[in-house]
This record gives sequence, structure tokens and C-alpha cells, in this order.
Amino acid sequence: MGAAGLAAAGAPAPLLRIHGLRKAFGATEVLKGIDLDVAPGELVFVIGPSGSGKSTLLRCCNRLEEPTGGEIWFEGRNILAPGTDVNAMRRRLGMVFQSFNLYPHLNARDNVALALIHVLKQPREQAHARALKALEQVGLGDRGAALPGELSGGQQQRVAIARALALEPAIVLFDEPTSALDPELVGSVLAVLRTLRTSGMTMMVVSHEMGFARTAADRVVFMEGGHIVAQGAPSFIFGPEAPARVQEFVANIEHR
Repeated sequence: MGAAGLAAAGAPAPLLRIHGLRKAFGATEVLKGIDLDVAPGELVFVIGPSGSGKSTLLRCCNRLEEPTGGEIWFEGRNILAPGTDVNAMRRRLGMVFQSFNLYPHLNARDNVALALIHVLKQPREQAHARALKALEQVGLGDRGAALPGELSGGQQQRVAIARALALEPAIVLFDEPTSALDPELVGSVLAVLRTLRTSGMTMMVVSHEMGFARTAADRVVFMEGGHIVAQGAPSFIFGPEAPARVQEFVANIEHR
């Protein structure tokens, strides 16, 4: 399937298009033919029970997991094609995990600048300036000299987000970005996501933060058993017209 044939007539081409995506671990098929488009500037929120394939979907999108079948088109290229420069693709397709993965002996600025220096080969002064700019984007412009151990969990996650933003990606994938945080620290991370949405950043977020999904997402996708069961605007997914299984899941999450 060519990139030109992927966009509907008159519609802008998706920034990310997932077509027939399958992933098996041994005899266990975790993704069973996923079709999903993400438009430029869209915030797509992915929900569903544990084991539904949400995190595997994200990890396949930047080839941390190699899909068993299907296609992933990003910026007009099939990134599963032979000869794909995976490192170059990952600079454009950023990812933020639930664990912060910061180097404890490096301050916030240097954690963010590391890839700029060693991957993009930027001069150290230029990389440090870009890192501080990214820290400002997440509200930590004054904490560049702080070591990870001197920061709260929420601040550490915001440094991890800045690290992804410093590479100037076209899209950022967030895999449960608040699940490792104490409840009182969640809001600061979600505030950064809201700011990024306002700035036009394209994002796909896997999370159980239903309140955020209701108010900030452009589209909510419900996955179960390796399939997309339902998707639509938050008003649909969280409304009375949603499939019964979706309503049951949302009710269980929101009443915890």
C-alpha cells in the first residue's frame, strides 16, 4: 500500500498510520490486526484493561518491539521496510515511559542533552542551550543543575519528557506516564501534556487518567484482547452511546 493511497480523498495524510498490525510473543498473539490513524496535531488517548495490547502497540510504533505483521507508516514512509534508519526514525517518533530512566549522576540539563551530544553530534554548548529550552517547556527551566535524586517523581518524569522534546519529534508516544507517580504528583505531568497539546504536538497516550482523557483528548481508543473495540470523541466513549463493555470498564476505573 503506497503512502498516497493511505489518505482519504480531501483529508490531510495521517502523520502515523498503523495498518493490519500484528504482534505475537511465541504462540500468544497480543495484537490482532490493528488499524489506526493519527492526524497531525491530534491527541489520541488509548485505554483498556491490562493485557489488551496497549503498551505493545506503542512499542511496535517505534520498533522497540518488532511487529509480526502489518505496516506502520510514519511521515509517508513504511518504517517496517528493509533499510529503514531506525535511529533516525526514533528521533522523530519520541517515546516517554512510565519509568524515568534518568542517569542519577547527571543533572537534569545533562540528562536531556546526552542524546543531542552523542546521537545528533551537536556541540556541547548548543546541546546545553537546547536542553534548557526543553526543560523550560516542561516548567523546569530553573532546575537544570538538579540531580534526579533532588527532584520529585513528577519532576523526574518531566525531565524525561524534556529529553524526548529536545530531539524535536513530530510525535510523542506516552506509555503510562503517570503510573509510577504518587497521586499528588500526577497533575504536574498532565499539565505538561495539556501545554503540549495546546502547542500542536501530536501525541498518543496510554493511560488510565480518565479525567484527562475526557477533557484533553481529541479521540479515545478502547482496546481489549488485541483489538480496537471502539474509538471516537470523548463525548462518545464516556457517554451513554458507548458499547456496554466500554461503559463497564470506564465505570470500574473511575470508581476505584
